[in-house]
Amino acid sequence: MPSPMFLSSLWSYLLTALAFGYLLGSIPFGLLLTRAAGLGDIRKVGSGNIGATNVLRTGGKKLAAATLLLDAAKGLVAVLIAARLAGPDAAIAAALGAVLGHLFPVWLGFKGGKGMATTLGVLWGLSWGLGAIACLVWLLAAVLFRYSSLATLLGVALAAVAAWILSSVLVFGLVLSSIHIAALVTVLAVLVSAKHHENIRRLLAGTEPKIGQR
Repeated sequence: MPSPMFLSSLWSYLLTALAFGYLLGSIPFGLLLTRAAGLGDIRKVGSGNIGATNVLRTGGKKLAAATLLLDAAKGLVAVLIAARLAGPDAAIAAALGAVLGHLFPVWLGFKGGKGMATTLGVLWGLSWGLGAIACLVWLLAAVLFRYSSLATLLGVALAAVAAWILSSVLVFGLVLSSIHIAALVTVLAVLVSAKHHENIRRLLAGTEPKIGQR
């Protein structure tokens, strides 16, 4: 049985990784970029969201792309640094923290984005296989249906399913997931889906705006 000192040290590492991920994830790139470009407060445009889809509604495709990449990068960087310094369990804690930071940033009154880009980033950091699956599903759904919200919901849901399947399957001699990663991805899928509750209602009502629609 692990000693109390070991458990205390482990929890200390995990909480530090969680806090680090949260602080990195809470950087509101969409808001910062649109303000720097002189476009005002993105929270007063369209859906009020600080993510790439709403940035696109300002007419700035380059800004939207930059927001998408930076929001994904902060999740990826959080995971990679935590993994490098403290191991895979800390990486999982940092991944959760990064997504929580994006969804509920303390600097913006805990009103953040909807989490897909940052979730993609942490998935790539934890497992390139899961990252590839989530990205492919999102892209296919976005092209076919042109609803960012629907693409996101499908992407996170199928990533969670894939994580559980891959936790017991070897691909080219590699395990592309684990029970801990699968549990995390399931939690992230629930969080991201919950943040899309208004989008779900609009999808059901047929009033959800399509990608690029103002």
